[in-house]
Amino acid sequence: MLADRGYDAEWFRDALEQKGIKPCIPGRKSRSIPVKYDKRRYKRRNRIEIMFGRLKDWRRVATRYDRCPTVFFSALALAATVLFWL
Repeated sequence: MLADRGYDAEWFRDALEQKGIKPCIPGRKSRSIPVKYDKRRYKRRNRIEIMFGRLKDWRRVATRYDRCPTVFFSALALAATVLFWL
C-alpha cells in the first residue's frame, strides 16, 4: 500500500501487515527509528494521485449520483477506461 508520511503510525502498519499487505509508507522525520520502504515504488505514487484527480473531473463519479454500487462501479470503470486512453 502506498501512502504519505501522514499515515506513518505503528498501529496502522501492524494492521496492514496482519492483513497481508506490505506497507510502502516513509517514516516521519521525527521518528527515532527509521523505517524501511521501497523508494522506487513510493516515487511512482504520483501516477495514482493523478488518476484520482482526473476521475474527480467526472462529475458523476465525484458526486456519486448512482445509488446502486454496480452502476457506480460501471461508471467508474468507464471513466477510468476513457482517461487511460486519452
